[in-house]
Amino acid sequence: TEGAELVDQVIDVVRREAEACDCLQGFQITHSLGGGTGAGMGTLLISKIREEFPDRMMATFSVVPSPKVSDTVVEPYNATLSVHQLVEHSDETFCIDNEALYDICMRTLKLSQPSYGDLNHLVSAVMSGVTTSLRFPGQLNSDLRKLAVNMVPFPRLHFFMVGFAPLTSRGGHQYRQVSVPELTQQMFDPKNMMAASDFRNGRYLTCSALFRGKVSMKEVEDQMRNVQNKNQSYFVEWIPNNVQTALCSVPPRGLKMSSTFVGNSTSIQELFKRVGDQFTAMFRRKAFLHWYTGEG
Repeated sequence: TEGAELVDQVIDVVRREAEACDCLQGFQITHSLGGGTGAGMGTLLISKIREEFPDRMMATFSVVPSPKVSDTVVEPYNATLSVHQLVEHSDETFCIDNEALYDICMRTLKLSQPSYGDLNHLVSAVMSGVTTSLRFPGQLNSDLRKLAVNMVPFPRLHFFMVGFAPLTSRGGHQYRQVSVPELTQQMFDPKNMMAASDFRNGRYLTCSALFRGKVSMKEVEDQMRNVQNKNQSYFVEWIPNNVQTALCSVPPRGLKMSSTFVGNSTSIQELFKRVGDQFTAMFRRKAFLHWYTGEG
């Protein structure tokens, strides 16, 4: 297999980069769980980096197979095999799925034919939001480790749903003022989630709101309290203050303020269940299995 042959060279490059760092916080890996490279090579790389740097954070942005838009027949196999690796070796996995991204592009951004560039634009907004506090100063900082500490109640439950507000298309940055209440409302809107699972079918264990721009601390706290009181039934009662906030003073380019949402919700199981069902259907017939047994 190509992965096993290449992985040593890749780890060498990673090691060289890591040696050049003063204070390495962790690794971010972007891969898809449907294809061969992201699922096979990607998870192999994650476990190798884990061996090499056991005490560093491992954050993955994983594109999970979506219910309707499928690009490979063997997606369920690849995803099932790699989720196991992510459960074991990753510290935080941000689940993204192409169909949800398409929906956002079509419904919210009104793009009739979204390109991969448009989808990536959405993902990049979230990736940028999650790592903001590492890069810019702010009133209340957060980083990958803090995020994990606040978001992961049990080590295996580190699969997050992500969202971003305000949603803008690539060219047209909005010219209207957005306010903290608006951002909060958009942020918790199911249509805004970048994974095809509806949080109304589950409950939030924890969630995190990362605000950027000139935002008043008090306003954010009030809004978060407001959300928790209004949607009490969607938050588990055994974690009392389960919304973590972070504030960064530098807004993204072209926007006055923005917010990134990361939620650890039990409804993420829909996503795994869906893949599991497709897996079972194919595995029962032993379809396509010889490709996997042949490669070991």
